[in-house]
Amino acid sequence: MAEKNRCEKYHTHISSKQKRFDLNIKEIWRYRDLVFLFTKRRFQLTYKQTILGPAWIFINPFLTSIVFTFLFGKVAGMSTDGVPQFLFYLSSNAIWSFFSASLTNNATTFTSNSGLFGKVYFPRLTVPISNVLSSAINFFVQMLMVMLVLVYYLIKGKVSPNWTAWLLIPFVLLVLGAMGLGLGIIISSLTTKYRDLSILVGFGVTLWMYATPIVYPISQLGDGIIKTILYINPVTAPVELFRYAVLGKGMVSLPLLAVSLAFTTIVLLIGILVFNRVEKTFMDTV
Repeated sequence: MAEKNRCEKYHTHISSKQKRFDLNIKEIWRYRDLVFLFTKRRFQLTYKQTILGPAWIFINPFLTSIVFTFLFGKVAGMSTDGVPQFLFYLSSNAIWSFFSASLTNNATTFTSNSGLFGKVYFPRLTVPISNVLSSAINFFVQMLMVMLVLVYYLIKGKVSPNWTAWLLIPFVLLVLGAMGLGLGIIISSLTTKYRDLSILVGFGVTLWMYATPIVYPISQLGDGIIKTILYINPVTAPVELFRYAVLGKGMVSLPLLAVSLAFTTIVLLIGILVFNRVEKTFMDTV
């Protein structure tokens, strides 16, 4: 009897029959160790066989912020609402890098892991979730550099963060991570048949960055079609909320946050629907 109960306890039933919106949270939680393993693997593969290794997490945003400071701050003369330019671009790069990495890393989920998916069963959503977690690790490491620069300007009295609003940063990460996850798995599902879509992802993400208040504050835009586009952009509200917390400057709009949440929810549901449908047959086309 004891042997029978032990067998029933560890019984796993695998079936091709799956509801379209079936997240199967319990199964993903049961495979949480695999999620952490994939996260670790993603982090290691990114910096494997590089000279400086994980130091690129600091070097890349540091150099990018210097370039932005020179081009947009010095040459173009764009205002940063009184925030020191280097700090403005450094913090903006941190939050945008998290979103763009969550999207682009998941945009090749099926094609990059086809060999693994075709050999063994595990909840496929563990891979895109681990990609978002890997992007979050990079974000927190970059935030260490942001905080060091922030403390420097704080001592000089050039910046006034909203420390209470820092509690909302996890909410910002949750929204942007879920948005990147949803869009990423949609693109990944489509690229199993249309490979050239993956080529457009990088270009599209770059255009999206310039349509988001990353290299400029939204307060510097006058009334018109450009400002309307930025308001419609679902990434604008979370970015501005993040900037409001870290730098003390930014626009906090509850209606725009509601629009961003609605967009994220819709994209995530569509992504799960498409992902669950494609994962059953993608090996025939990938």
